[in-house]
Amino acid sequence: MVWHHYELGKTLIVITLLRFLNLMCVASKGGKLIFLGDDITMKTLHVLHSIYAVKPPDVLCDFCQPVFLKSFLLQIFEWWYFRKYGTSFIEQVSVSHLRPLLGGVENSSTTGDYLHATQFNNDTCFKVWRNPLNLFRGAEYNRYTWVTGKEPLTYYDMNLSAQDHQTFFTGDTQQLRPEDAVMQKAWRERNPQARIRAAYQAIEMNHECAAAYVLLAEEEATTITEAERLFKKALSIAGKDINLLVYIKRRLAMCARKLGRIKEAVKMMRDLMKEFPLLGMLNIHENLLEALLELQAYADVQAVLAKYDDISLPKSATICYTSALLKARAVSDKFSPEAASRRGLSTAEMNAVEAIHRAVEFNPHVPKYLLEMKSLILPPEHILKRGDSEAVAYAFFHLQHWKRAEGALNLLHCTWEGTFRIIPYPLEKGHLFYPYPGCTETADRELLPSFHEVSVYPKKELPFFILFTAGLCSFTAMLAMLTHQFPELMGVFAKAPWLMFCLWSPCLLGSVFT
Repeated sequence: MVWHHYELGKTLIVITLLRFLNLMCVASKGGKLIFLGDDITMKTLHVLHSIYAVKPPDVLCDFCQPVFLKSFLLQIFEWWYFRKYGTSFIEQVSVSHLRPLLGGVENSSTTGDYLHATQFNNDTCFKVWRNPLNLFRGAEYNRYTWVTGKEPLTYYDMNLSAQDHQTFFTGDTQQLRPEDAVMQKAWRERNPQARIRAAYQAIEMNHECAAAYVLLAEEEATTITEAERLFKKALSIAGKDINLLVYIKRRLAMCARKLGRIKEAVKMMRDLMKEFPLLGMLNIHENLLEALLELQAYADVQAVLAKYDDISLPKSATICYTSALLKARAVSDKFSPEAASRRGLSTAEMNAVEAIHRAVEFNPHVPKYLLEMKSLILPPEHILKRGDSEAVAYAFFHLQHWKRAEGALNLLHCTWEGTFRIIPYPLEKGHLFYPYPGCTETADRELLPSFHEVSVYPKKELPFFILFTAGLCSFTAMLAMLTHQFPELMGVFAKAPWLMFCLWSPCLLGSVFT
């Protein structure tokens, strides 16, 4: 008996909706598939089996072509959504909206902990910090542009710097002076030459405009020596503006460090931290740690870490990896993987390995730069904690210190990947820190230049859920083509019970993972 077009199209729509419903009923969590709607799906399967038993289709009409087109478009959208947001659209809809309707129950407290941790990450992982060791635009970033023709800074990064400068250099007075108004506009200018012209305009209005000299030192000076001269001029006229004083003294200390006067730089940083102890948020101690490592004053480095590597204080890659470096340095010169596998790790070696695991858990992007598995670029002016931008900034300044400690990179190479066995699902549960934020890639792409390949952790691998959807759509399209080309033969096959099993076995496959 041949079906009418309307009946056949209606049944095929029901088939497609059933398969879509089955996909909606499957959610993925921690690599395990959970089937949420067994009763509803199985009842629908029984109904359709009865329909096929009574009225097997003999011909596929043109009416059902849009059905398969919609399935194809749905798969394309699912692939695009996953590439853009890192999660399955159908999975997200099923967990958020369909699961309560289908009677899904939260069967453990783990889900609640995961949602709480996800909310925590959403609130904190987008916080961007100013890079404590950011370079000078005129003397360093611009030189890179002249040589390579590439822009090392993004507009987003420079816009954040402009906002910082406006905040730092507004002044303590209630009413802005005319030169301050000019400088506020200067920081917002996108063109570097326009910023420099505005700084000279402010100096013409007031020869003691310290903020204008700061801008010239940052952007017009082509050497560190020239930048240092301009900063000293700005310091002499800065007055009692605390923000200006802290900024200028810090940059002067960085100039001394870059010019090789490291002991002088260390003294300036220590004096600055004593003079303004409440400005810990500026992370001046990270500048001090780098300078002390250059002096190889490891006892002083340990003293600084004892103060700032505290459970109540925010962590950074500099804190975690410097702590790991000190512990690795104590054992790395005699460390051998073969000997360690035979006799086991000593207490000191175990402490070093645990420190490395702790550092890698905080920022898993750093080891690839330290081990030179990824090429370095100039660090941005702002970094994202635990992101690739922070890893670039840390490795740019600290790679030389790891190379100086004999065997430290070898110990890191042998042990850093063991961290991932401790934390198999970093987005759901951490070991020593909060779960790794899943949104660092987007922010890092805004902070890092387009020619840099952003490191992504954890890697976004195509999940079984999307592969299953693609296979199901392809299987349906193949059946449609065969039925269209051989309607009589497929009508005979449709009566066979084994073919019915083959038709619906992909849908039943989800129940295997319950």
